[in-house]
Amino acid sequence: MSLLRALIGTVRSVRHTPRLTAGFVPDDDVLLDAPDERLAPALVAAALADPEPAAKLLATTRDAGEWEDRDRYVTRLATFAYSRDDWLTHWLSAAPRDPDALLVTAQLAVRRAWESPARAERLRELTPLIRTMAEETPHDPVPWRLALDHARGAHAGPAVFESLWEQAVRRSPHHYGCHVAALKYLSAQWYGSHRAAFDFAEQAADDAAPDSLVRALPVRAAHDRLQVVPDRDPSVPEARIDRAADRALALSEVFPTGDPWPAEVRNLLAYVLVERARWEEARAEFGRIGVHATSFPWGAARGAVREDPLRRFLAARDRVRTELARRTPLWDTGGGRAGRGGPGGH
Repeated sequence: MSLLRALIGTVRSVRHTPRLTAGFVPDDDVLLDAPDERLAPALVAAALADPEPAAKLLATTRDAGEWEDRDRYVTRLATFAYSRDDWLTHWLSAAPRDPDALLVTAQLAVRRAWESPARAERLRELTPLIRTMAEETPHDPVPWRLALDHARGAHAGPAVFESLWEQAVRRSPHHYGCHVAALKYLSAQWYGSHRAAFDFAEQAADDAAPDSLVRALPVRAAHDRLQVVPDRDPSVPEARIDRAADRALALSEVFPTGDPWPAEVRNLLAYVLVERARWEEARAEFGRIGVHATSFPWGAARGAVREDPLRRFLAARDRVRTELARRTPLWDTGGGRAGRGGPGGH
């Protein structure tokens, strides 16, 4: 009987996979961490050692209070400077007190310290720089997000972290980056637990605007929970993970298909849906993602191995198609649905 099931499954896969591919962009069209139309020219100029477009871009976000964009751009520019920093050196030489150049520099310094074997010590050496930069920004939450990340790696105690968090939310109560930083601190991997992370994420999501990315914070907590063998941590029931995915689905549906703005949240949601064997919903989410694959969560280390994020993204899409095809009746022509199988569903 098991052989017969395997043979029928193979036939179903061959028959239905091409139809289930509809709605997915071709593999060769998928881009990893593609910059948006504002960031792309700044990165091109930086590759030519010209910092001016990056300086103008960050100044615009600061003046307009575009804190979410600003946070993303600072992180991406620091990532670029990690391997090519001549443009940043030129920027600092021309404007040594430019707050935007200093912010990118601080982000880069924190990243390098995080990768050091002496992480905590290296990060503590940066404490005066981080605190001074944060305290000199009356409205900008991004330096405080950086301060939160820095504090976690420097083993700051709860009282210190709470004081930083208070300053961050005073500047922007629903800033996604600051909420992610706080969620990491509260995670079981660091100084909290899966239950504490879920409690924080769900409360933050309840308080956020309908189109805020903070609405998807519980699915980030769900991702962390799914990294643990289920019977080793029963503190968060599976139903709570599924509710987190449901909330993220509702948020994802607010944005247009292929929109780069919620791309990371959508990739994270697709990952959780695949792990929960919610194949039909995963298929729809990969369709909404379009060409915008993101390094997180697909590039996260699995054990001691860090895998190619784009390859893992494409492999997950393929798995969704295969699982749906295997569950579709042999002669179904598209009117039926494979449905939500659930973990181990058939």
